[in-house]
Amino acid sequence: MPRADFYLIDKPRFRAEPLLLVCELAKRAFAAQQPTLILASSQDQAEALDELLWSFDEAAFVPHQLAGDEDDALTPVLIVPPGMDAADRSLVINLREDCAPGLFERVLEVVPADEDQRTGSRARWKTYKAAGFELTKHDM
Repeated sequence: MPRADFYLIDKPRFRAEPLLLVCELAKRAFAAQQPTLILASSQDQAEALDELLWSFDEAAFVPHQLAGDEDDALTPVLIVPPGMDAADRSLVINLREDCAPGLFERVLEVVPADEDQRTGSRARWKTYKAAGFELTKHDM
């Protein structure tokens, strides 16, 4: 059964810099040897995440790149901006307004701290539930 985990941003550290949570999730995925797609909501967000993954933790190394290179299939963490295609992977971190497309075993949804920005997350929860996903919520 596919699984959807919703990570609700709550801690001040993540409220101040929401992409730090994405970096932590990518670090965990890499440590678990889980090839990961990060679906960015914009080209700017994809580029910001690319830069932050190099510097968010001095002790961590998360091999990653922006999609669109011949090494995409070999890169453990692939950041995919809108309009770019990438092969399916079993783990997806979704930062977009729509449910993650493609075939995967697990999707991680990052939910903004601002209540006004959570509407899309609630709709995705309902869509995943209707599709038979196992759902879990984590306060971060």
